[in-house]
This record gives sequence, C-alpha cells and structure tokens, in this order.
Amino acid sequence: MAEGTITERREQRLDVAVGDTNARLDFYHRAESTLLAPLWKVLSGLVTPLPRPRAVPHHWRYAEIRPFLNEACALVTAAEAERRVMLLENPALPGQSRVLDSLFAGFQIILPGETAPAHRHVAAALRFIIEGSDAYTAVDGERTIMRPGDFVATPSWVWHDHAAFGSEPMVWLDGLDMHIVNLLSASFREEMEESRHGVTRPDDSSSIEFGYALAPVNHRSHRSSPILNYPYVRTREALDSMASHSAADPCFGHMVKYLNPLSGDWAISTLAAGMRLLPAGFETAAYRATDSTVFVVVEGRGQSEIDGKAFTWQEHDVIVAPSWTVQRHRAFSEAVLFSYSDRAVQEKLGFWREERLV
Repeated sequence: MAEGTITERREQRLDVAVGDTNARLDFYHRAESTLLAPLWKVLSGLVTPLPRPRAVPHHWRYAEIRPFLNEACALVTAAEAERRVMLLENPALPGQSRVLDSLFAGFQIILPGETAPAHRHVAAALRFIIEGSDAYTAVDGERTIMRPGDFVATPSWVWHDHAAFGSEPMVWLDGLDMHIVNLLSASFREEMEESRHGVTRPDDSSSIEFGYALAPVNHRSHRSSPILNYPYVRTREALDSMASHSAADPCFGHMVKYLNPLSGDWAISTLAAGMRLLPAGFETAAYRATDSTVFVVVEGRGQSEIDGKAFTWQEHDVIVAPSWTVQRHRAFSEAVLFSYSDRAVQEKLGFWREERLV
C-alpha cells in the first residue's frame, strides 16, 4: 500500500493537473465561452487539506517606523488625510493594505490641537495605544482619555473621532476587520457633518456602568462590549495577580482576553484581543492555530520563532503569525505582548482550531 494517509495520497493526486488532450482543451474552450470551468483543474487549490495563508511571518521595528510617522506629519495634515495612518503591508501581499490575509494594521499619529473627524463604518476597529498622552477617542458621544497600553474598542457602525489637546503627539496601532467585511461586500461608511460628535455622556461612563459586574437594568446586550476603554493599568494588575499564584500556560504564559462583560464573548465581536505576560527567561511551547495573529510588544525584550523564522523584538515592535504557522516566544526580560486575531470570527463560524505541540 502507498505510504501516507488517504487524504495525503489523494492530495498528491489532485496536485497533479489532469492531463490535457486536444478533446479536453476544445471542451474547456467551449465551456469558457459560457462562463463555465472544470472544477477538477483547480480543486486542490480551492479545498486544501491544511490552511495555506498567503501572508508570511514578518517583524516591523518601531524604531524604524517612528521617523516615517514624523515625516508624515510634516507632509500631510490631519484634515487632508482623514486618518493619518502608515499601514503595515505584509511583504507577501504588497499593495493590498493587509498585515495578514484577513486583517489590517496601521500606526496612526495625531498632533496636539488636531482632530481626526467623526465618521462611522461597518468595519470594527481597535486602538492599541503606543505612546503619548492627553488625547481622546470619542465613541457615540462618550470620550475616553488614552494612555500607553490601553485597548480601546470601536465596534461596528458607531460614530467615532479622535483629538489631541496636550503638548505631544499621540501614536496608536489601528486594527480593523475591514478585509473580512470587504470579502462579504458588506462595507458602508458615513461622514458626520461636524468634525466632532457632541458629548452626550460623561467621560469613561461605560467603564463605570459596566466594568464592575454591573449594568443598567434596562440595557440591552449588543454584539460587542459596551465598554470603550480597557486601561493597561488594570490589565497589568490582572496579569500580575495571575503570575503571583498560578503556573504559566505552556503556550501562552499568563494571558487574559478582553471580553464583553454582558456575554463573555470577545470585546469586539469580530476581533479577538488579549494580553500575555511572559516571565523573564520563559519560553513557550510550540503552538499553532487557524487564526492569523498580530502581536505588539508592550514591555520587555525577547524573540519569537514563527514558521522557523526568528525575530528579536523590543518595545512597540509588531510581529505577525499567519494561520497555522508554528510559533514559539521567548522572553529575555519580563515581557508583555498584546495580540489580536480573527479568532472571534472563526469561532462563530465553527472554523477555529488549535494544536499544542507540547
């Protein structure tokens, strides 16, 4: 009997193109004229036995990115740009505005006195704050002051704007599910006539009303979290508490997920965001999963090996792991990594799976 599983043997056969004959070529040509095509010529690439992401692992060094953000400020105003963002393009997907097959990532910078005008869109977004102070995001009339390490959620179809009122620039990473939305041809967008949404709620009122295992009695649950800002100081406190009394997970270290307190689901219904603490010297076991993942270094230094490629990182760097690539992470010093992925969508569709290679 031939070696390998039935799937492997059949895949090997499918990967060999069905031979062409004059009669077959004539048949294909005539079928093409009526917009028909033979599945047997393309089946192996359409229904694959394993994920085949087009994106590749990559590492962006913040020290190399930051000068371009400064230059963008000198060349393009916030009013001209709508959102002054330098997006991260995966080297295998040039010109497609994709950091991974399904995800968008970009660094946004806003200067003191500037406003990124109010708009809304079907695509959901997250903001992970990198540096700066005295700037806010406003969502549907509620403002939150942003600080480094904060995770700010902007669910689908909510009005949002940003403004800086201090003395220094503010930089954050934008993560969006726009490529998933566009795949389904479901994108809509609206601009508000005013540059800023009127303030209709006290600042950070969502955290007060929903962040203490409480909720207004008549509140109706939504797909995404009612909380706007998940401050880093609280996230770090939770991680430190876990590390003080429990063993680190072999594949994740000490990790928390940002959740919707009303449902227990991910904070943004389409984007799975979390934070992990890796003790100094800790090295994770090999792991892979079907979700494509973006990592942002919050604190510390270390190295990640993704699909056999090693990336040595430090604060604010970005690393990406495409679907089903084997990943390992090692902390040279105590390190904290933020991450987001398309796991939330995959779980709802019943697609997501993981493999711990311990």
